[in-house]
Amino acid sequence: MSLPYVIMTLVTLQRLAELVIASSNTRHLRAQGAVEFGRNHYPVMVTLHASWLAALWFSVGGRPVNFVLLGIFVLLQALRIWVLATLGRRWTTRIIVLPGAPLVTGGPFRFLRHPNYCVVVGEIAVLPLVFGLTWIAVLFTLLNAAMLWVRIGAESRVLYGAGEPQAAADA
Repeated sequence: MSLPYVIMTLVTLQRLAELVIASSNTRHLRAQGAVEFGRNHYPVMVTLHASWLAALWFSVGGRPVNFVLLGIFVLLQALRIWVLATLGRRWTTRIIVLPGAPLVTGGPFRFLRHPNYCVVVGEIAVLPLVFGLTWIAVLFTLLNAAMLWVRIGAESRVLYGAGEPQAAADA
């Protein structure tokens, strides 16, 4: 198997593992009385991310690998793990609010309101560039920007809309 396909296999396995974790965390949060918000845009977000992966899978064959950009992508994965570890059982791919729970302010949340979204923006741009696929980087960065405009708006209204922060899982 060529290096681009090894990289894509690892990224895909990571994403699938994250979906399992997110599903478990969602069930856990709902069992505690958490409520989901922003349900209408969720299928669009899933389709966007799946399409990004599919576009990469269909395009990476025989492409050279830029190891500097691959290093940046690996760094982004470390940041992703930091976000997930900080949120623990509160991390999910959905907007889930646990009434009465404090807003997460530790880890990367000390520096950014939505650190995971910053990581995702980087990933969507950098991974295609690892393979020299500028068109995928540009196309999906623009689509993701539109998605994040909706997503962050919905999450911010839930977290900060009433003036009192509530708890939510940053997806």
